[in-house]
Amino acid sequence: MAMAAAVFRASAAVARPFAKSVHTAAAALSSGIINTKESVTVKSRVAAKREAALLGGGQKRIDAQHARGKLTARERLQVLLDPDSFREYDMFMEHDCRDFGMDGNRPTGDGVITGQGRINGRQVFVFSQDFTVFGGSLGATHAKKICKVMDKAALVGAPVIGLNDSGGARIQEGIDALGGYADIFQRNVDSSGVIPQISVIMGPSAGGAVYSPALTDFTFMVKDTSYLFVTGPDVVKSVTNEDVTQEELGGAKTHCSKSGVAHRAFDNDIDALQQIRELFNFLPQSNRHELPIRETLDSSDRIEPSLDLVVPNDSQKAYNMKDVIMKVVDEEDFFELQPEYAQNIIVGFARMAGRAVGVVANQPLVASGTLDINSSVKAARFVRFCDAFNIPLITFVDVPGFLPGTAQEYGGIIRHGAKLLYAYAEATVPKITIITRKAYGGAYDVMSSKHLRGDINYAWPSAEIAVMGAKGAVSIIFRGKENLAELENEYVEKFANPFPAARRGFVDDIIQPSETRSMICHDLEMLSGKQRDGPRRKHGNIPL
Repeated sequence: MAMAAAVFRASAAVARPFAKSVHTAAAALSSGIINTKESVTVKSRVAAKREAALLGGGQKRIDAQHARGKLTARERLQVLLDPDSFREYDMFMEHDCRDFGMDGNRPTGDGVITGQGRINGRQVFVFSQDFTVFGGSLGATHAKKICKVMDKAALVGAPVIGLNDSGGARIQEGIDALGGYADIFQRNVDSSGVIPQISVIMGPSAGGAVYSPALTDFTFMVKDTSYLFVTGPDVVKSVTNEDVTQEELGGAKTHCSKSGVAHRAFDNDIDALQQIRELFNFLPQSNRHELPIRETLDSSDRIEPSLDLVVPNDSQKAYNMKDVIMKVVDEEDFFELQPEYAQNIIVGFARMAGRAVGVVANQPLVASGTLDINSSVKAARFVRFCDAFNIPLITFVDVPGFLPGTAQEYGGIIRHGAKLLYAYAEATVPKITIITRKAYGGAYDVMSSKHLRGDINYAWPSAEIAVMGAKGAVSIIFRGKENLAELENEYVEKFANPFPAARRGFVDDIIQPSETRSMICHDLEMLSGKQRDGPRRKHGNIPL
């Protein structure tokens, strides 16, 4: 009996953990079934949320967007980015507003699509506002999504492109919406000169929404469908009693030709996005990255005989400086910026021997190429962008001086002209200057002269480098004398030619126009290792 009892106790001791393990296994099996059910439920919810995010504000609003001749926010990203390169962030984010019935209306994604992708294989961060969701209006969550991609872009050193289509701040969210704008503005400023920032206005952009594009490096618009204004036509009417349409107040034509707020306007969404891809090819990833290089069959030693005939013998006759630019740069490929604004100066990107350069040039066809308020500001901002991102500057000079008149003086030409002077003087990138004809007075100094640390300065044989034109100089020097024509010829012989500047080393050489491309290409190669550090300071005080 004692033996049997001992065996029973031993068997029971073995059976207890076995039974426990069977119970545990059964529980685990049951739990697995439950977890599987929960997993299936989560997956179905994820799929439903993704589907809702892809639809934005719904098919009816998508159809309305198309009826206006506009792509949806997602369609725009498909055109802008390389196929299958887009990776979306924060698709499931929703707003937290509970006022004015908003707690029952929480669209997935909150009206903006954010993420990163590639353009011609190079990384870029993007956000695209969705007008089908709350009219693209910005709330706190919407702003957080934009700020996140801006932070990531600055962290890794990649450009940011914003596709703007927004009615402005989301009124229901009040001060949170205003705070969201300010958060974006701060990042615009922090990233300025660090990574390229591009804004494309593809719909309305009003109130606080206008200031982020204004802080970015380039702003582009779409004709007839995009608008930029601080206050709309109704507010203008109520305050100033002016009758003005949206297009007149803030359309593409207004901002590309009158205000200078936008850099270019395009015919439609697809044209705009394809042109942004083209611009992107000229830009570095950040101020830490090398410039992109494009293979070219255009020889760096190419001689261009047509340039020997481009400048008229009569110094009073105009010619098109764009003809000079096209014949000098690679494959006649020139991406001009602000072509309709301040047309007396030309700015844009080109390539020399495959490398990107910034081009600034006086335009004798418009106002004889004089510098005025608008042209000075236009060129100064472009020069500073190129300097920030290590893009060499090529300057073609044919400038008879600053535009005289009370309108210019009252408008502050002294201060605005000083902006261009400051920009060139501050720039430490390679600077190559070609004086094609006139370089008179203070404008000679301003246009990347040797005195502003121009690295290489050339003059064509047609160059006239002097305090002023012969006729004006002679009328002052020899006031009251009769033989002014003879004295004018004497002045031209002595001063209105490139030799006085060449003798003093203010130009490095007098070259044949046909040799210009070859000389510039070789000089850029020589200057590729240029390093110049300015004095230590927090920042300069440019005459804004």
